[in-house]
Amino acid sequence: MVGIITVEELKAKQEAGETFRLIDVREPHEYEYCRIPGAELKPLGQIGQWFRELDPNEEIVMQCHHGMRSQRACLMLVGQGFTNVKNLTGGIDAWSLQVDSSVPRY
Repeated sequence: MVGIITVEELKAKQEAGETFRLIDVREPHEYEYCRIPGAELKPLGQIGQWFRELDPNEEIVMQCHHGMRSQRACLMLVGQGFTNVKNLTGGIDAWSLQVDSSVPRY
């Protein structure tokens, strides 16, 4: 099962110094335009190559533009036995609107 996390909850986790992995599954040009601090780029189209680098037991938050691609990535990871995967509701667009307006919208 895939969990969800709001942008406010993600910001609180960051501020509390909690340990988790934030993965941005958008394309490189999107990541270059804007990103959430601490996010690492791992494009969805290459998930077959990079998912094996992840620890299936660590907390992983997946993020994209609005939450659709990251939801697909979450489902793929769960299908591979990952147990602590969350989708960022609303993606970076919600982050810009609700947490950090300095992050450009597109």
